[in-house]
Amino acid sequence: MSRNQRLALLGLAVVVLVGGFIVLKPGSSDNASPSPTVTVVQKTVVQQRDGRTETVTSTVRKPAAPKVPTVVVKDGKPVGGVKKLVFNKGDTIDFKVKATAPGGEVHFHGYDVHETVPASGGTAEFKLKAKFDGRFVVEMEDSGQEIAEVEVQP
Repeated sequence: MSRNQRLALLGLAVVVLVGGFIVLKPGSSDNASPSPTVTVVQKTVVQQRDGRTETVTSTVRKPAAPKVPTVVVKDGKPVGGVKKLVFNKGDTIDFKVKATAPGGEVHFHGYDVHETVPASGGTAEFKLKAKFDGRFVVEMEDSGQEIAEVEVQP
């Protein structure tokens, strides 16, 4: 194996180790505030030029898609209290309501949108354009229990 090939392999090993460290960064815990996961995509190309072998590695970092906030409702009440959700006007309001109890209607006041939790318990999703700024209540319609507050910032 030539010196250039050994150096190319060593360089590739360093890139893989650094990429692995970024993806599997130690010290993170489930109790820490959530941060978007980064996906590292690496592409290695071996090129022949003028009788020499060159290894070119490029690394691209892509932020992971943001998680959709979920309000969990157990025994008719929001787990952890009323959840505060913040969106920007013009963006998409996207959140879910997961209820352990069967059925029930969820009402997103201000936008006057109703979604039904499936009869066996499950998840209802709200996904709409943030047209109006302000603060809006989300409640379990049958009980009148507030489960979330949506703030749309101008």
